[in-house]
Amino acid sequence: MILELVEFNSPKGWSRAQVAEEAKHVVPKWQANKDLLRKHFLLELNGKTGAGVYIWPSVAAAQKAHNEEWRQSVIKRCGSAPTIRYFDLMLLVDNESGKVTEFSAAAEILTAA
Repeated sequence: MILELVEFNSPKGWSRAQVAEEAKHVVPKWQANKDLLRKHFLLELNGKTGAGVYIWPSVAAAQKAHNEEWRQSVIKRCGSAPTIRYFDLMLLVDNESGKVTEFSAAAEILTAA
């Protein structure tokens, strides 16, 4: 399982309410993406950086969703390109459900040289 962390500059001067309203506009797009398992919308406490945490079955699925067209839309909206990092999601502690889930190793794991 892959966790993708996407960070971007929040539009200057935007309040939390404005960022949240903008996020609501893209919810249907993410709901329609059958590869996406989960998405969290984040805003740094100082309001300067927004982020998305995505759970995907593979890096390929993430890259398909976050293609060049998407990247350009972020640049247009925020004034700079997003940064993207990928993580191997190993364990999930879900205290709401009382479950701990262990995931098999991501196929894309790169071994250190």
